[in-house]
Amino acid sequence: MTTSTESAAPSTPTPARNVSPPRRRAGKRTTLLALNVVSIVGGIGIWWVLSLSGLQLPTPPEVLAKAVDLAVSGTLAEDLLASLGRVLAGFLLGSAAAVPVGFLMGWYTAARGLFEPWIQFFRTIPPLALLPLVLVLMGIGELPKVFVIFLAAFLACVISTYQGVVSVDRTLINAARVLGAKDGTIFLRVVVPASSPFILVGMRVGLGSAWATLVAAELLAAQAGLGFRMQQAQTYYDLATIFVSIVAIGVLGLVMDRLLLLAETRLTGWQERR
Repeated sequence: MTTSTESAAPSTPTPARNVSPPRRRAGKRTTLLALNVVSIVGGIGIWWVLSLSGLQLPTPPEVLAKAVDLAVSGTLAEDLLASLGRVLAGFLLGSAAAVPVGFLMGWYTAARGLFEPWIQFFRTIPPLALLPLVLVLMGIGELPKVFVIFLAAFLACVISTYQGVVSVDRTLINAARVLGAKDGTIFLRVVVPASSPFILVGMRVGLGSAWATLVAAELLAAQAGLGFRMQQAQTYYDLATIFVSIVAIGVLGLVMDRLLLLAETRLTGWQERR
């Protein structure tokens, strides 16, 4: 009697699906956006509850109504343009000056020895402490306001740029030299890309310093601007106008920071991120 045996082929395990990196990044961005929305709505809700609990705070509808009134009268647009122009001028000039100075300090020992003591000296002095002296020397026009913003942005960005240059992996520089690259090529192809994340972080810090300096600079001898408007509103105890200026500064600063963050993502796409 013969017995038939059935041979069954071994089953091949189904490989687990791996989520593609673009899909994973898209999912992460969606999650972050949803969390941002929840955070903003929650913050407005807390503000509303505090204003209704007895604290002397205007409610969000009151602030919105005041913003509409200021916008209709043209006051809000005038203040926004004045403040934004000062911040952009000082921030862009400060960043443009900080990047080459930081590169020189990081790349050349002589430049580091010449510049570093003065930069560290002025870093310990808040730019606002120089404002009275700047007003005396430069007058009460736009120049002193832009200058103190320039100084705040410059000091924040130059240190970050310098740190980025000195933090470049020496192995990369030595490998480029072995391959026959000259100093100029090494600087452009190795040092600049490797230090660009530090530069952009420094610019983001400098942007925050620029806005913080602007508000105080506009408290003296300004005829328009968000800081000037807050000072005028304080005189009349107009809390709604003060909140409108605060929210406007926060929104403008957030938008500008997100633009810098987008530029950082595009320019440093090679860098691993969490």
